[in-house]
Formats: sequence, C-alpha cells, structure tokens
Amino acid sequence: MPRIRRPRSPALLARRAAAALLAAVALVMALRPGPAADAAAPQLQPVVVAARSLDAGRALAAADLALGHYPPGTAPGGVVAEPDLLVGRVLAGAVRAGEPITDTRLVGPGLTSLLPDGQVAAPVRLADLAVAGLVRTGDRVDVLATEPGAGRAETLAPGARVLAAGGSGDDPTAGLLLVAVDDATAARLAAAATTATLTVSLPPP
Repeated sequence: MPRIRRPRSPALLARRAAAALLAAVALVMALRPGPAADAAAPQLQPVVVAARSLDAGRALAAADLALGHYPPGTAPGGVVAEPDLLVGRVLAGAVRAGEPITDTRLVGPGLTSLLPDGQVAAPVRLADLAVAGLVRTGDRVDVLATEPGAGRAETLAPGARVLAAGGSGDDPTAGLLLVAVDDATAARLAAAATTATLTVSLPPP
C-alpha cells in the first residue's frame, strides 16, 4: 500500500522558512563590504628621509635618500616628497637613518629662516679640525681668537649657536662652522679671520 505522508504543521513550516531567511540574510551581510572598506583609507604623505646616517657637509646623492610615509598632519614642516629635489643639496648637520630631511637641515635659505631679528649667520673656520669634529649643529660655543704673539685668547662670540658644522677629512667644509651672531659680532669674526687663529670652547649648558 502506498505510504500516506502526514501533512506538516503550519508552525513547523513557518520555523523552517524563518531559518532559511535568516541564513540568507547572514550570507548577504557576510559578503557585503563593511564601513571600513567603504570608506577610503587616508592617504599617507610621502616624505624624503635619510636612507642611512649621514655626516654634516655631505652633498646628497640619490642613494642617500629614501621615501617614508606619514599619516596626514604628522610630518614635520619643511619636507619634500621627491628625492630628486634634494640631490646635490648640502647637509648643514648630521642626520640619522630614517630621519626626515627638512629645509633647516640643509645649507640654504631654510637654515637661516628661524634666526631671530638682529642675528645673521656668520662663517667661522677653525684651525684645529679635531676641535671642529667635536661640534654639532645646535651646540652653543664660545668663539675664541688668538693673535700671533699674543699671550691669551680673546672671546669674540660667547654662547653662539651653531647652525651648521662642516665635514671632515678632505671635505672643503672641514673645520667650517656657521654660527648665529649679531651684525657687530659677525664683523669682528670676519676681521679676526684674516690675522688670528680661531677656535671654540663648549661652555657648560
């Protein structure tokens, strides 16, 4: 005899339909991109950084530079986004690997842009390269001059801030400092450079 199937109850059919509907909704939600995917990711700002640690006075080559990426609004001022813009520029101070290269790190207008009114950047070439090698950008130094035959040194520029320190060895900038002084002191330094031996001492902080 043919088997007679019992009719399913309306409640059972309703539960199965609801379960199927919930499964379909869950599948659609899983495949739909979330809010994070819908929103455009913030564009990182490209910033030229030092590819390795570099000494002051170095003329930058392409191999010295790399690109870093900073979240919007976090990069320091005075940076550039293309390494080609910095090739050939000369470093005013030493930089570490990964450090952004700003305009105040370079010999040029950016170096003196933060000078207070009444101050200028004056060059000082030291006779002793070993002493020059101890000075770093940002140091405060006393610039001393010793005239031939004089028994003592005269302090020409006390507490001058070093804007840039030259290179070492055979570098043409070896022994050269750029210091922030007033106009009158700059004139004294220029006059003393023609006859006197210049050196510096580092006063206590």
